[in-house]
Amino acid sequence: MFDKGALKGIKVLDLSRMLPGPYCSMILADHGAEVIAVESRRFQGDGLFFNDLNRNKRHMSLDLKNSKGLEIFFKLAKHVDVIIEGFRPGVVKRLGVDYGSVKKINPSVIYCSITGYGQDGPLADRVGHDINYLAQAGILDLIGPADGAPTVPAVQLADIAGGSLQSVIGIMMALYAREKHPEKLGQYIDIAMADGMIGFHALPYFLEKETGQVQKRSNTMLSHRYGCYNTYKTADGRFLAIGAVENRFWSKLCEVLGKPEYGKAQYDENVREEIIEWLRETFQKEPLSKWDSLLSALEVCYAPVQTMTEVFRDEHFLERSMVIKNKGADGSDEVSLGPAVKLGGTPASLRTEPQGFGQSTSEILQELGFGIKRSGNFIG
Repeated sequence: MFDKGALKGIKVLDLSRMLPGPYCSMILADHGAEVIAVESRRFQGDGLFFNDLNRNKRHMSLDLKNSKGLEIFFKLAKHVDVIIEGFRPGVVKRLGVDYGSVKKINPSVIYCSITGYGQDGPLADRVGHDINYLAQAGILDLIGPADGAPTVPAVQLADIAGGSLQSVIGIMMALYAREKHPEKLGQYIDIAMADGMIGFHALPYFLEKETGQVQKRSNTMLSHRYGCYNTYKTADGRFLAIGAVENRFWSKLCEVLGKPEYGKAQYDENVREEIIEWLRETFQKEPLSKWDSLLSALEVCYAPVQTMTEVFRDEHFLERSMVIKNKGADGSDEVSLGPAVKLGGTPASLRTEPQGFGQSTSEILQELGFGIKRSGNFIG
C-alpha cells in the first residue's frame, strides 16, 4: 500500500491551461502524482486561471518562447513520466517542446495532447469550445425541447468527459503498457474532445437500430417520450425526475399514485401521452418536499432535481467526501469537490491547497539549480 495515493512516484508536467488538461492533471495529483503546472505569465490576466484545479500541484510560470525557458523545460521534461499539453495542433512543434523532441532525452515519457478535433483530419485546425464539440459530435442535437432549439448544457461535457477523463484513461493505459515494455518506452496520446463525445451515442444508436426510429430531441425512450423516464414540475415550481425503466419500478409508482392499471401500459404508444399528462397533473398537486418524503423511501427510481447549492449540502455527497468543507489560505470556509474514484487501498486525498499563479516558480528553479536573479528573464 502507498501512503499518498496510487500514483505516488509518478511525475507529471502539465503545459495545458483552462479546463480539460488541468482537470486531468488534478485527478492524477489527487491520486498521488507529483504535478508541476506550467503557464506563461501572459495568460495570467485573461480571467481563465481556474485556481481550484491547482490543488495538490505546484504551479510555475515559464516562457517557452525564450531559450532559457526552453532550457528549464527540458531539465524538467528529462525526469518526468507524463507531459500534458492542450495547444492547437502544431504549436508544440513550433515551440520545440513536442513529443519527438522530448523523447530524444526521455524515451520513457508519456506525452498526452488534448485538442478539440485531434491532431489530424479535416477539422484538426478548427478552433472551438465545448458547445462546438457537442454540436459537431451530434450530442447537442439530442438535448432540449422537441419543438425548440438545442439546449446548451451549463456544464462542460466535452471538456471533462471527452477531454479530461479520456486523457486520464489514456495516460493510465500508457503507464501500464510502459511497465510491461522491456525497455520501459513511453508513447504519444492523441485526445480529441469531439472524439470523446462520439461514444455517448452508444445507447441512442442501439435504440435506433432496435426500433427503426430516428432518435430525436426530447422524443427518445430515455428523453421525455415516455412517462416512466421524464421530469415533472411540482406545485412549488420545482422539478423531480422519474427513471423507472424496469416495469417493476414503474408498476410500483403507478400503484402508489393510484393508477395501477397503467403499470402494464408503460411503453404503450396508444396511451403514452395520456400517461405523461396524468403524471404532470398528479405531481403539480403537491410541493417537491411532499413528493420527496413519499417517493424517496420507495423503489421507484426517483430523485429531486437539486440545485448546486443543495448538492453542496447533501448529506449523501458529504458522507462520501464528494463535497469537502475546509479552510482556505485566509481562514475562510471553503468547499472542495472530492475525487470520484474511491480506491480502498490507495485512496485519493486533498493534500495541499490550490496554488496561486506561478507560486512555486522560484522553488522549482532553485531545485533545478537556477539562481533567482538569473531566472528573471525567462519565467514568462
